[in-house]
Amino acid sequence: MDRSSSHKKHSPKLEEPAEKRILVIGGTHFIGKLLVSELLKAGHEVHILHRKQRQPFGKRVHNLVGDRNNAASIQKAVGATRFDVVFDTAYDWERGTTGTEVADTAQIFDGKVGRYIFMSSVAAYGDGLNHHEGDALAPDDHPSAYARNKAMAERALFRLHQRTGFPIITLRPPFVYGPGNPFYREAFFWDRFRAGRPVIVPSDGHRLMQFVYIKDLVELAIRAMELRSTVGHAFNTANPRAITQHELVMHLARAAGIKEPQLVSMPRELIQRAGGQVMGEKLYFGSYYDLPAITQIITKAQRMLSFKPVDFDVGLKATYRAYVKKRGYPKPDYTFEDELLSRFSQLTHTMRSA
Repeated sequence: MDRSSSHKKHSPKLEEPAEKRILVIGGTHFIGKLLVSELLKAGHEVHILHRKQRQPFGKRVHNLVGDRNNAASIQKAVGATRFDVVFDTAYDWERGTTGTEVADTAQIFDGKVGRYIFMSSVAAYGDGLNHHEGDALAPDDHPSAYARNKAMAERALFRLHQRTGFPIITLRPPFVYGPGNPFYREAFFWDRFRAGRPVIVPSDGHRLMQFVYIKDLVELAIRAMELRSTVGHAFNTANPRAITQHELVMHLARAAGIKEPQLVSMPRELIQRAGGQVMGEKLYFGSYYDLPAITQIITKAQRMLSFKPVDFDVGLKATYRAYVKKRGYPKPDYTFEDELLSRFSQLTHTMRSA
């Protein structure tokens, strides 16, 4: 599915100018924001499409207002403007962004763009370990809406590539970390370390996780834009080694200069029975950080894109410095964790007394 194929419509093969006209769908948060900054540094003409009248880059960027889930809205915003490259980085976390909505957007640019780079996710695989790009993606009835949407979007985009030569490239990052992360993840743990509080580790802390530094992901996206050989391919984009949840906490502690963090291993079932959530008010281990493992192999990106990920500890230290400078999250509420710790203490005391 991720390999170039024969097609009816000839995809653009002419050398594009050094300065490109680029549209970033999204562009004002985390991945998209850094991507726009790097594209501007490289001297490109950048347009952002999002739902607001303003964006943080001022007159350096052309602002287009539209709803990424509504192709008619996007078509109206874009008008007759042609782009050398489109980066589709936006996902509507409130409504979801379906495969059909992604495909409808892509068709606006079919035959009118040199590269269309879609930010997918490792979640597109649905589940499982050590995925290669050619592995099957999540089925249409997968229980996770996010996994379904990403997988169905990729299938639709590669079908379009097979039919018309649409110049699709997809990237499949796992957990993205780094300065400016809008999800309460790294900061979740650093808040607790700095407050002298224990960190609850679900069960044995052995669930595997895989990460990619925001700057590595953006660099790969730009490299995929520049190399002719990338059209028609999907790329896994991660640090090469997956780590356990327990290892993650220790890495985060080191980044904060904490030698011996307080850890409390607590049965996942107990946490969930008490109302613990992987996101939201009763968060217990960083947003979405306690999900079944999905991991990937990155040899293709290493071979085709010369991918050399930043060392995890190096990336975390840079992220911690940014966190200390500007925390940027609501004040933590430890009420639920205190209840959990109290219940767990009572339970272990009762078991010891029995």
